[in-house]
Amino acid sequence: MSLRREMERVFDDFFRGWEVAPWAEGEWFPALDVAETNDQVIVKAEIPGMEPKDIEVTLADDSLSIRGEKKEEKEEKKKNYHRRESRCGSFSRVIRLPAMVDTAKAEASYDKGVLTITAPKLEKEKTKRVEIKVKGE
Repeated sequence: MSLRREMERVFDDFFRGWEVAPWAEGEWFPALDVAETNDQVIVKAEIPGMEPKDIEVTLADDSLSIRGEKKEEKEEKKKNYHRRESRCGSFSRVIRLPAMVDTAKAEASYDKGVLTITAPKLEKEKTKRVEIKVKGE
């Protein structure tokens, strides 16, 4: 097991910082930023080149699921050649949110390749300190 961990570490160190085409393997995982304020949870996902209709967002109390699929075809015809390329890929990310949210009031927007999801936090019950009584006093 230690040899395996060492080999994984070597490969991780070697490939760290290399950019990989996001659709090269057919499946990819968009980068996410999760922020929490006093009143809401904000999640931003980098999903460039997609149409909002091809993205599905699902919220359930303290978890968020983002799924999508991209299909792209390019065709170029010139006098002496004809080139046709097609790529497709899908992604799915499920994360646990830092707080319970009101799913009915959640909103999502998509602008310039960035999906932004905002959801207000649920009202928490106030915490109450319980005093410990010592018997015999």
